[in-house]
Amino acid sequence: MITSPSRTLHWFRNDLRLDDNPALACALQNEEVVLVVVLDEHFWDQDRWGHIKTGSFRTRFLLESIDDLKNSIAQLGGSLLVKQGRPQKILPSLMQTWSCNTLTAQAEHTPEEIDIQESVESAVCQVGGVCSWIEGQTLFHPEDIPMKLESLPDTFTQFRKKIEKLSVVRDCISAPKTLCCPKDLISDDVPVLGEFLATFGLTSPTLDSRSVLPFKGGASEARLRLKYYFWEAKRLAVYKKTRNGLLGADYSSKFSPWLAHGCISPRRIASEVYRFERKYEANKSTYWFVFELMWRDYFRFIAMKYGVRIFHRKALKPESASREIRSSAFISWKNGQTKDNFVNANMRELARTGYMSNRGRQNVASYLVHDLGIDWRLGASWFEHMLLDYDPASNTGNWIYIAGVGNDPRPNRKFNTQLQANMYDGKGKYQTLWSTDALELDVR
Repeated sequence: MITSPSRTLHWFRNDLRLDDNPALACALQNEEVVLVVVLDEHFWDQDRWGHIKTGSFRTRFLLESIDDLKNSIAQLGGSLLVKQGRPQKILPSLMQTWSCNTLTAQAEHTPEEIDIQESVESAVCQVGGVCSWIEGQTLFHPEDIPMKLESLPDTFTQFRKKIEKLSVVRDCISAPKTLCCPKDLISDDVPVLGEFLATFGLTSPTLDSRSVLPFKGGASEARLRLKYYFWEAKRLAVYKKTRNGLLGADYSSKFSPWLAHGCISPRRIASEVYRFERKYEANKSTYWFVFELMWRDYFRFIAMKYGVRIFHRKALKPESASREIRSSAFISWKNGQTKDNFVNANMRELARTGYMSNRGRQNVASYLVHDLGIDWRLGASWFEHMLLDYDPASNTGNWIYIAGVGNDPRPNRKFNTQLQANMYDGKGKYQTLWSTDALELDVR
């Protein structure tokens, strides 16, 4: 049984940072803290569509993020345990080994993550411990939104208007200056990428020089990107004008992979937007940047409201038409071998880099669902496997929106991909860039 009242086990989940980490701040109220990351093997299982949930690109980004976290912890005098397996087995054992009476972790709100959370809590209770699940994923704290979850509007505009009028973003929590870990706690090595991937039948990803960014994981990299985009290049000032771009590093912020892994918090980003406004100017672009963070929140709150329902075929619109599951057409789509060059270019970029622009995602999703007539869940599954910035609420929320079974007030949001190509790639530079599958640089 657990006996010490003065030591907490903190489990890093999708909050791989020290700065503005409410769950970590809660753990640090105790005398000593044991810090752990668990590489949950469940997320490298195959899903019902035959895709491994976490692909090579996101695995690389994750391991880089953990390594960066480990180094940051070491600089403050602490240590990080890195374990591989199921959290419900590993965490209670660690609590007994290190005499921890409390487990702190960031709360999650999508079905698989909730199931894991409940299994962990049950196992922790069996060894005499307690769990504290702390909110830390959203811009607006769930307690601060001006409605009950069951009354959450089913359109974003109604949600936004209420939030803007009645809610305030909480202040950020500074990173700790020191960490008090048990003196005999020794950090674990972060798994070697190639060896870890091989365990699940995956190979190390290659770096394609056409990628908009090299995308390296970690809170340190997130801060560097924020410093560059906001303060050095001052691209925030023109974000609304450029955000639908397809080529180059700076048409949009590219913060999403770091947000998805919790390397930086939405509150920290928003606080920098507000600081930018005070120093330079508040304009449509600065407003729109926070607007997009609010969309991110909205999908999370919708996931909290509807639970597993958003992952069902007809999601929020049970009267909607059914879609087919046609393997040949789907394979052509995910390989970038359809009849549509604009769709193909975007799918090739995704396959070679793990990233795709927001404009591209809307078009390829619309094409899969409305032109090919294929069940949106296959596309969502492929995105889960491929995307660096995958998170379940945003990915599913966007897919059901485009498929017409989510929070879109329009009955059928079908994109004219040729018109979109003419608008956003009028000279065909993007399509030309991704007209082949050539890989130019192998970094394995």
